[in-house]
Amino acid sequence: MAGPTGRGRSLGAALNDLLRSQVTPRHRLSSYHAQHWHAQLSQLTGTRCGYQALEDAGLGVTAQTLFNWLSDPEYSARRSYRDIIHTAYENIAIVPADPIPDHITDGQYEISGVVKTGDDVRTRGTRDAAPLRIDGSRGNWDAIKERWMAGELTDDEFEDHFIDDVIVEDIGEGTDGWEFTGASYSVEVR
Repeated sequence: MAGPTGRGRSLGAALNDLLRSQVTPRHRLSSYHAQHWHAQLSQLTGTRCGYQALEDAGLGVTAQTLFNWLSDPEYSARRSYRDIIHTAYENIAIVPADPIPDHITDGQYEISGVVKTGDDVRTRGTRDAAPLRIDGSRGNWDAIKERWMAGELTDDEFEDHFIDDVIVEDIGEGTDGWEFTGASYSVEVR
């Protein structure tokens, strides 16, 4: 039975495609795009969680001050208050990533595409060659998880860490390291 599959123009892109099909990455809510402190404050005070974000960020003003700020867009709030409003806005506008699930970190990977180690270059996952099989449970996923949760897991970083922290941990360095120089990859996890 086939498991979740990711596809991409690089190994890192295929890995990211696979991961994003399983869990939600860190992202910005599309409805939170205001730049000016007054517009941000207006949006925050429209919901209970917005008020909570303001409180959590340390905004300690009276209801009358809030009313004055909201009723006059030209009102001049102190820079420290504007910074607190901006912090609250950013905190509520960013949705944290879902953690990487165990079936991804403990899965058995089948990688199809051009795989190179030393002078050995093969297109894996064809009728003539089996996919490269990797046991993800032997890998060290800490750096990948950290970058994923921070919203900083680029395709290139995912590929680099997957090679160094998962492939090498499972089957070793290869002849002269591992390279994925092809233009199309498929990664399936079981």
